[in-house]
Amino acid sequence: MSPRQITVLGECVADAFTEPAAARNELALRVLPGGGPANTAVALARLGTPARFLARLSGDVFGRLFRAHLEASGVDLSYALEAAEPSTLAVAELDAQGQATFSFHAQATADWQWTSTELAGVDLTGTACVHTGSLALVKEPGAAVVEDFLAAAAPRATISIDPNVRPLLVHPDVYRARLAHWCGLADVLRLSEDDLELLLPGTPPEQACDTWHAAGARLVVITRGADGALASLDGERVRVPAVSTSVADTVGAGDSFTAGLLHHLGARGLLGGRLAELRPDDVEEACRFGARVAALTCSVAGPNPPWQSQLARLATADRA
Repeated sequence: MSPRQITVLGECVADAFTEPAAARNELALRVLPGGGPANTAVALARLGTPARFLARLSGDVFGRLFRAHLEASGVDLSYALEAAEPSTLAVAELDAQGQATFSFHAQATADWQWTSTELAGVDLTGTACVHTGSLALVKEPGAAVVEDFLAAAAPRATISIDPNVRPLLVHPDVYRARLAHWCGLADVLRLSEDDLELLLPGTPPEQACDTWHAAGARLVVITRGADGALASLDGERVRVPAVSTSVADTVGAGDSFTAGLLHHLGARGLLGGRLAELRPDDVEEACRFGARVAALTCSVAGPNPPWQSQLARLATADRA
């Protein structure tokens, strides 16, 4: 079965990684196209799911980089607007484990300026799932517009949300205040262990899943880095291990996991409504696939998810 289209809405971010410079009083930066929703759209397209990206792309040097990257990965940009505002920039510093600490330059940038008029003309006829999250859901003035778009899309498509909390840019209280509402909109809620600690400090993952189920989300998936993932479908738990890999960095790993999860479900015809046909075994298989996609992303520098052919080669090597 060929997967139906997944529409992703959200930001592109220029991820600038610090590198050793020639002189002590200089700082060298290597800029890669990133941003949680953009990473997910790229990963979906590379895996073979028709992926359409709703974005406001600046015409500046970073915006041109985003557009070229997305197009080269096969992402449909037919609804990507040309924005007058500048692109969002994040400077990333990596620790010894490859974990990134970001500082953001995001004031009045293109990604947050959505208007109702801009999203009113989006045709979701061929879309099985709408995925969004991260800063697009919390940065004003566009956040409320994005929520309204999800509410309008819900009768026609599965809704997937990844909060992707960025506490240096938006206080976690803003996310906490909206999370119950997002669960009422979402069929799938995917978040990291770090997100959980910021949203519900000190809360066991199982209890958090039940809280979010009660608010409306049917499938909750918490990724836990090297400890794998916990998934909960209406309270039925599934745990999957992480896939062992040599880690270059972890940038984009969660976004790639989400793409793998949604791709796997979509390829089996399980997206397009309220997950009525979804069973725990389906969730486990999809999470295992997502873990493989995330591991391959961690094995290379920056948010650079694998292509379907790379996964196929890996599967062949595993069987050999």
